[in-house]
Amino acid sequence: QTRSLLGVFEEDAAAISNYINQLFQAMHRIYDAQNELSAATHLTSKLLKEYEKQRFPLGGDDEVMTSTLQQFAKVIDELSSCHAVLSTQLADAMMFPITQFKERDLKEILTLKEVFQIASNDHDAAITRYSRLSKRKENEKIKAEVTEDVYTSRKKQHQTMMHYFCALNTLQYKKKISLLEPLLGYMQAQISFFKMGSENLTEQLEEFLTNIGTSVQNVRREMDCEVENMQQTIEDLEVASDPLYLPDPDPVKFPAHRNLTQKAGYLNARNKTGLVSSSWERQFYFTQGGNLMSQARGDVAGGLVMDIDNCSVMAVDCEDRRYCFQITSFDGKKSSILQAESKKDYEEWICTINNISKQIYLSENPEEIAARVNQSALEAVTPSPSFQQRHESIRPAVQSRPPAARTSSTVSLGSDSAALSALSLDSLVAPDTPIQFDIISPVSEDLPGQAKSSGQSGRRTNPFGESGGSKPETEDSILHQLFIVRFLGSMEVKSDESPDVVYETMRQILAARAIHNIFRMTESHLLVTCDCLKLIDPQTQVTRLRFPLPNIMLYTTHQENKRLFGFVLRTSGGRAESRQTSVCYIFESNNEGEKICDSIGLAKQIAFHAELDRKASEKQKEIDRIKEKQQKELNKQKQIEKDLEEQSRLIAASSRSNQSSTEGQFVVLSSSQSEDSDLGENGKKKRESEA
Repeated sequence: QTRSLLGVFEEDAAAISNYINQLFQAMHRIYDAQNELSAATHLTSKLLKEYEKQRFPLGGDDEVMTSTLQQFAKVIDELSSCHAVLSTQLADAMMFPITQFKERDLKEILTLKEVFQIASNDHDAAITRYSRLSKRKENEKIKAEVTEDVYTSRKKQHQTMMHYFCALNTLQYKKKISLLEPLLGYMQAQISFFKMGSENLTEQLEEFLTNIGTSVQNVRREMDCEVENMQQTIEDLEVASDPLYLPDPDPVKFPAHRNLTQKAGYLNARNKTGLVSSSWERQFYFTQGGNLMSQARGDVAGGLVMDIDNCSVMAVDCEDRRYCFQITSFDGKKSSILQAESKKDYEEWICTINNISKQIYLSENPEEIAARVNQSALEAVTPSPSFQQRHESIRPAVQSRPPAARTSSTVSLGSDSAALSALSLDSLVAPDTPIQFDIISPVSEDLPGQAKSSGQSGRRTNPFGESGGSKPETEDSILHQLFIVRFLGSMEVKSDESPDVVYETMRQILAARAIHNIFRMTESHLLVTCDCLKLIDPQTQVTRLRFPLPNIMLYTTHQENKRLFGFVLRTSGGRAESRQTSVCYIFESNNEGEKICDSIGLAKQIAFHAELDRKASEKQKEIDRIKEKQQKELNKQKQIEKDLEEQSRLIAASSRSNQSSTEGQFVVLSSSQSEDSDLGENGKKKRESEA
């Protein structure tokens, strides 16, 4: 807008210059003619005065003729003096103002225009050098020099621009003065000239010229006041704009606005020039509704770059540039890599395009909705750069397996085709079930009253792997395969035993999309592991849906279009909470439908063998526990027998000791026995215990 307005002012200045040049030539002709008239009149008077000195061969002394010519000479000499005065007045009052305007003011505009163009080119060159700074092995000295160059060139451009704009604004006032002052001087000179010859000029003309002179003075005073105000504004802008001259301002002082639904600014676009080579072009980009537009310098209007409704935007890691992000259209056929000037612009562009892709701009309060969405969603400006690389590095090679590998889950079409053809369509798909054309966005998981989809996990995975004490559930999985898919729709089905269920669901969903003119699809990343299937948001790496692998009863591709595939998920609940329901999910891939089904079959086989190994391990552990328990019981029995045997030996030794004591001390024993007889059985036990 500024450069377009500047173009209008420059066009106006060129028109003024052209017109002033023509007017200058016309007035210069008047001035030249007046000088010529004054010189001719003076020459005529001189010749008339010299008439008496002429000697004609046939003429005589004619005093009447001489006196008459002398009188004519006197009158003409007076007229010559008047014309000389008029020439002087025309030079001062008419030619001087227009010459000064032409030589000083118009040349000043041209000079400032050239200086501004040079400053603008220097700034563009400095920005280009700054944009080419590499973030790897970066030389701090070079970075400081380039940053200082950007600061100096931008400040110079801004200062030159403000003075240039001030001169263009002042030109609108000087234009009036340059037109009125010469005319006023010309008329006043003519009046003075005619007053010297006659006093027949009317007062009305003099009053008109007086009014013109007053108007010129008022315009001059207004111009002086406006110039003073503009000079003060320039000083204030120079002080206020000093922090903005830096190409990458401090994000703490100038934080990014993440709730925007429209943005404009300069970006560098990468254009491929060869197989591995590319070039960068700086253009002005702006959003208009759901479209991304670009406009080159000098163009009248912008051109369409991409439809960004339902597009995907994510940060990319370019080797030679910083602050780069990629925009991919909803159908995946078109993509653009752009570079922002600063981190603030980089984050704002990604957030703005992300908000537009969700069609937030169509709502009544787009900024409020964008703020609510951004509070719930993860930061799209800091995606995990190693996410795709991590999965590609651990992705196993596709194993060549016979086509019958997945017939364990998908019934063979050839064997049961006759029986399945007898089934009615109503027995496959519930007739009154609604079709869901889009998956629930992760930002709506926590909204009140929002029901979660079947198989959707409320827990979000951490794509950065930086926090959380527990490992992700797919980290220890043997199989990790990632596919790009687009969700077509899902609906509840009655049966999960025949592939015809998936075929009929595909037919109904595609027909419903055609009837309702629904052609946009949500693109996601499908991660296949030995535990589950995950739909991951490619922008935020948030898990949208999670499908447990044991609950997937059926999966197959379309008979003709191998890009279409689907699977049936058995879930608990549904319309009646007391029974299980089956939901068929349909997706479109990039000619990888059979690969995805093979991957799911491989995952189920791995999970099946893992389950067998787990059960065998549990059974072996149970056997080991039983053996250990029996061994403990046996050891306990042996310990009891050993204790009894030790006790028997002690009792036998005690008996032998008592017998020897009885033979040597019979009297004592007799008394003891008499006492024992008195004490009874308790006494005997006491004696035995003492022994």
